[in-house]
Amino acid sequence: MNNRQTDEKITALYERLSRDDELLGDSNSIINQKRYLEDYAAQHNFTNCVHYTDDGYSGGNFDRPAWKQMIADIEAGKVDKVLVKDMSRAGRDYLQTGFYTEVLFREHGVRFIAIANGVDSADKSSSEFAPFLNIMNEWYLRDCSRKQIAAYQARGNAGKPTTNHAIYGYKKDPNDKHHWIVDEEAAEIVRRIFRMSVEGLGPQLIAKALRDERIERPSNYMARMGQGTRQTTISEERKYDWCATTVGNILAKPEYMGHTVNFRSYKESYKDKKAIVKPPEEWLIFENTHEAIVDPETWKLAQQVRKTIKRTDSTGQVNPFTGLVYCADCGEKMYNHRGRAQANKENRGVDPVSGLYPYDHYDCSTYSLTYHRIDKKCSSHYVSTRALRTLVLETIRLVSKYAIENEEDFIRRVREEAEVQKQSEAKELRRKINKAKKRCNELDVLIRKLYESFATGKLNEKRFEVLSQEYEAEQEELESVINQDESKLVAYESDTERVQQFLALAKKYTEFSVLTNQMIYEFVDKIIVHAPDRSSGEREQEIEIYLKFVGQVNIPTQEPTAEELALAEKQRQQRAYYREKQRRAAARKKQREQEALLQQNNN
Repeated sequence: MNNRQTDEKITALYERLSRDDELLGDSNSIINQKRYLEDYAAQHNFTNCVHYTDDGYSGGNFDRPAWKQMIADIEAGKVDKVLVKDMSRAGRDYLQTGFYTEVLFREHGVRFIAIANGVDSADKSSSEFAPFLNIMNEWYLRDCSRKQIAAYQARGNAGKPTTNHAIYGYKKDPNDKHHWIVDEEAAEIVRRIFRMSVEGLGPQLIAKALRDERIERPSNYMARMGQGTRQTTISEERKYDWCATTVGNILAKPEYMGHTVNFRSYKESYKDKKAIVKPPEEWLIFENTHEAIVDPETWKLAQQVRKTIKRTDSTGQVNPFTGLVYCADCGEKMYNHRGRAQANKENRGVDPVSGLYPYDHYDCSTYSLTYHRIDKKCSSHYVSTRALRTLVLETIRLVSKYAIENEEDFIRRVREEAEVQKQSEAKELRRKINKAKKRCNELDVLIRKLYESFATGKLNEKRFEVLSQEYEAEQEELESVINQDESKLVAYESDTERVQQFLALAKKYTEFSVLTNQMIYEFVDKIIVHAPDRSSGEREQEIEIYLKFVGQVNIPTQEPTAEELALAEKQRQQRAYYREKQRRAAARKKQREQEALLQQNNN
């Protein structure tokens, strides 16, 4: 039957088929539904028939394009009749289906016919059974949902991916749809994203670099390869539009270490459209189920780097020490001050092109925020980033070299350095643990007495429930604290494993001639900067560098050579010369100001 539209009202023939319905065979196919409805319309002389077809849409909701178009036509007064094969084609949500068939259609004078169920709104007796059909259709939908959830959970608990598509960087194994293999073209981009991250670049800067190089974004790439969920909705105009969110999502996926991650989210009801995201600790992770794109060390380092907020200033660079440098006196983080200032003849290191010179240093954040106030706090702990880089590189080089060449002595020194701190901290932990255990035992006695009072009628039920809940909540909290403190105590009692981790890290590098951002993130735990001491006439400043796994380690150093002593003396003389030069310049400036003021008074 040909579709034709005139001024005569429409006879709407509605067909719907979901993916689940396809499993039931050809009887529910769209072609068969159309033929079935057309035959019925012809037998009953219904004219001006128009098909509204939703192919691949569930009956669990009514967010379907053809259905919405049909409703719009009904509300516009264009439709006279609606024909469906059976009630389930209209929908399987009995409340919404009932609203349309019993309320909206009637309000607009539309006749509704579900042929296979014998429902015709023009025959009141046939419509009485319609609500029961709607309920049965919803029961069917709920049953399907339960079966799908059971299959989904069984697959997920067995360590098979619960996603229908492999993530960017992988593709499904042609021989096993539950196994992922590496897609080398996309995997190289993923590796590059992780490399840039551990070098200190944030998601925004990484996305900008990928956009500038016109690298195809994941959704477009996967659609081109016949993968992903957006194969029909991609935009060629935004083909290279990488965004920070996309980069951040890639960096956060444990799957790139070769793990399968299931049950990231869930829906409370099959009717819900939006999934509820679970916290990472509730994910089910199966390790080493497919080939890794990045090693675990790189992945963990990228997570650590991302935790520290790094500000990109006018220089366009991120300082890798941000979040690692602390004031020794107030304990607060130190601010990085960096940029360019106007040059004058007293400045050194002037850029000959711009006439500006760079400044890059750290200072105590407490002092920086309060130095202009009457009640200023802390004091200046100025240290240049250049000096920090030199000290950190030298520390990493010396400690790593000594650790590799003198492994046994290095382990001994690490233990000795940590022993003093550990003894006091371990003593405090043992005190806290014993105190918490004592309180737990007291709570056991109190709960037992409370139950006895309730059992003998001395305490009413309401009061018993309140007190028992309070005691049990306190006991659970104490047990959690005990477990955490005992774990720390165990960590204090063994250093060998941490030293081995440091040795493995040191052996990754063949030379330590240049300090890279990745080296800083991998080696440095924290840097403690003390206030400068000028009591000797020289500006001296203590800086403590704590390395990961081993902390601060004092290793034997060689006595300086004659050449090194001569160089140090030359540098000391240069510093003295420039200090004297600055002093004289300040004195001349002050004298000029006084002369100008005197001349002004005389006039």
